[in-house]
Amino acid sequence: MPSHYVSETESPTETDAPPLWRFLLTALATAVVIALVAAVLVFVLRDDMPGEASADAGFARDMSTHHDQAVQMAAMVYRRSDDPILQSLAYDILTSQQAQIGIMAGWLQVWGLSFTGQDLPMAWMGHPMTGPMPGMASDEEIAALETLPPAEMDREFLRLMIRHHQGGVEMAVAGLERADEKIVRDLARAIASAQQTEITTMERLLAERTGPS
Repeated sequence: MPSHYVSETESPTETDAPPLWRFLLTALATAVVIALVAAVLVFVLRDDMPGEASADAGFARDMSTHHDQAVQMAAMVYRRSDDPILQSLAYDILTSQQAQIGIMAGWLQVWGLSFTGQDLPMAWMGHPMTGPMPGMASDEEIAALETLPPAEMDREFLRLMIRHHQGGVEMAVAGLERADEKIVRDLARAIASAQQTEITTMERLLAERTGPS
């Protein structure tokens, strides 16, 4: 998955951080196209579709919900940050995870399943939860991203997103192990790999912006 964030030694220009409205239009169009292609492929290649209680459906639903919060946090940072490195990282998270939400929505539509199921979150992983899924930020933590000074917001975003990605990796590994559909396992593998790489990057960025403890 390509990455758009720039290094500390590069000289960012305005093109490194496109206007938010341009991103939103591009991301939406990309997500729709990818979702339609993925849906057609699933329909053509398989006659038997995953059922309501399948790990495939549970993964698609729960990972979409998990991604949605990451997109929400990244959008705040993309809009408010003064740091071009953080803006580019946020842009990467926005575009990649919004597109993946589109893919998973396409699967569910073709499978004839609703975007929300009757099971508790993570029931497909064998341990249903009544509270937040792994790594999810609280409402208060998200609200703080709108009010903290930009530099402090950047650090808090990195802390929250590292934790969020750690939970996402856990879910992706479970999807890779439990899903029946190859297309689902392939996406789960890609998510686990990409988010683990981003965790390493964010840990370095946080250390650089926090300084010695």
